[in-house]
Amino acid sequence: MSGLFLGLDIGGSKCAVVLGEKHRCHNTLTIRAKEVFATGDFAGPQACLPQLCRVAEALLRQQQLLPADLAGIGISCGGPLDSRLRRIHSPPNLPGWDDVPIGEFLAQHFPCPAYLQNDANAGALAEWTWGAGRGCRNLLFLTFGTGLGAGIILDNRLYCGSNDQAGECGHFRLAQWGPVGFGKTGSFEGFCSGGGLAQMGQIRARALQQLGCPPDWCQQAQDLSAITAAQLAEYALRGDAEALEIFRCCGEYLGRGLALLVDLLNPECIIIGGIFARAEALLRPAMTKALQQESLPRSLACCRVVPAALQENIGDFAALAVACGEGLPEE
Repeated sequence: MSGLFLGLDIGGSKCAVVLGEKHRCHNTLTIRAKEVFATGDFAGPQACLPQLCRVAEALLRQQQLLPADLAGIGISCGGPLDSRLRRIHSPPNLPGWDDVPIGEFLAQHFPCPAYLQNDANAGALAEWTWGAGRGCRNLLFLTFGTGLGAGIILDNRLYCGSNDQAGECGHFRLAQWGPVGFGKTGSFEGFCSGGGLAQMGQIRARALQQLGCPPDWCQQAQDLSAITAAQLAEYALRGDAEALEIFRCCGEYLGRGLALLVDLLNPECIIIGGIFARAEALLRPAMTKALQQESLPRSLACCRVVPAALQENIGDFAALAVACGEGLPEE
C-alpha cells in the first residue's frame, strides 16, 4: 500500500508524531514532518492522548492535508498490550497507562485504520521493510537498549504469539548468577542491555576498589551508581582492559542467547539495534565464538547477524511500518 501514514512512537521519556509518505514503486518511505514532546509534560493517557492528536492535526495542517488523507495510523509502544483490541496494558515505562483503549480514542479523531504493536515488533517490521532485513522471509530484531526484547518475522508475517507475548527473550535465564534484567538474575536481558552492562561495571569496579586498584572509570565508591554502558564503551574503545572484559562477557552471553534463537527459529537474519549497533566491534568476537560453540552448524550457516540499518531513526520508521499494516498478523 502506498500513501500517507501517521506514526505515533510512545515512550517513557518522549513521544514522537511522524507523518510519512510511502512510495509503492520503490518501497521507500519519506518522512514529511515530525514533532517530539516530553511524555512527562503530559503525564498519563488522559493528557497524552489528546496531545498526540493535537500534534498530529497540526502536522497535517502544516502540510495542507486533512485527516481523511491518511491511509493508516501506527502506534509503537512498550508492552504489554493487546494488538487486536488496540489497548495498552500497564507498560513498566508508562505509569498510569492501565488498560488504555488507544485504538478507540484515535477512531474518534481520524477516519482510517489504526494499528498497535510493541516497540520490538514495530522495529522488526521497520527493518524488514526498509532496513537490514529487506528480502528476508524469516528474521529476528533485537532491541538491546535499556532492555532486551525481540520482534519476530516468520514466513513474511509478524509473529505475536497467543496474547502478544512472543519475543520476550530477555527473560531467558542464561546463568544461575549474574546481573538482573527482566526481574531475573542471570537473564539474557541482565547480560545484554544498557542496565545490565552498568551492573557488570558496578560489580567489577567495587571488587577492584576493595583490592585497592580501582579502574580509571570509577575511582570512588560514591561513583558506582553513575556508571553507564556508554561510559564503559568509551573506555573499552580506548583499550581499558577491565572495560574490554565487561564487553567480552556481554558478547559471550549475547552469543549464547542468540544460539537458542537460531536453533529454535532458524532465521535467515538476526538484526540487533541499540548498543550492538554502536559497539559491534567490542561485542562481535566473543558473540561469534559463542554462537559457533552453541548453535547447530546447519542452522547457523544460513543466518547472518547484523546491526540495525535504520539506527537512530528506527523509532520513526517503526511506527510508520505498523501504520502501513503490511506483515501484521491476521485478525
